[in-house]
Amino acid sequence: MRNLLDISVCIASCNGEKYIARQLESILSQELPVAEIIISDDSSTDRTVDIIRLYNDARIKLLENNKFHSPIFNFENALIHASGEVIFLSDQDDIWMPNKVRVMKECLKHYDLVVSDASLIDADDSVIESSFFKLRNSGPGFVKNIYKNTYLGCCMAFNRNILEKSLPFPPDVPMHDMWLGMIAEIYGRTYFCKEKLVHYRRHSSNASPTGGNSCYKALDKIKFRFKLLSALAKRHLIVK
Repeated sequence: MRNLLDISVCIASCNGEKYIARQLESILSQELPVAEIIISDDSSTDRTVDIIRLYNDARIKLLENNKFHSPIFNFENALIHASGEVIFLSDQDDIWMPNKVRVMKECLKHYDLVVSDASLIDADDSVIESSFFKLRNSGPGFVKNIYKNTYLGCCMAFNRNILEKSLPFPPDVPMHDMWLGMIAEIYGRTYFCKEKLVHYRRHSSNASPTGGNSCYKALDKIKFRFKLLSALAKRHLIVK
């Protein structure tokens, strides 16, 4: 049996040399320290891996030479290796507020998955939207989030029960945060914390369209949701 730690942070990296040091520093300097930072790197061709190696901190665990070519399964790889009772997801290019871990862990005493609000920043750290919640009308609810997902991975933390029910990810799941959010809607209690605990960066190299206008056509969106519902139904049969 695995000896569980307190808090794991899971990062999926890919060509993140421009911002990853800033993000790691914001995580390493949290008011409430984390036990480990699992970084799964997906075929970076820039200096991302070299920058991560410069940190002389035993909490950082780098998983190299992966060839997922997918943020979904790159995150899954990090999650598989996480040893925490509480798991935080992190993008490679955001900035965490110093009290993020402390505030969200307190919320997790009463809930199974927590999402915090975030301000949106551009490539130069300028605020472009003051509230992700306001932009997306974020909130809990199974039907609400099937219709329009408001579970934003970089703002999420959850307990090990949700992690274990979520793994492995279905092969055709639309996005990892949608999957985790829907699993929590079914098997746990979710909470949307109105405190802005992340500067969520949007720029031309983002791996997903969340936070901006969707690039998917209406038919694609219907297909995504059908696949998600099918995967949830299959997982429910397994969990039962």
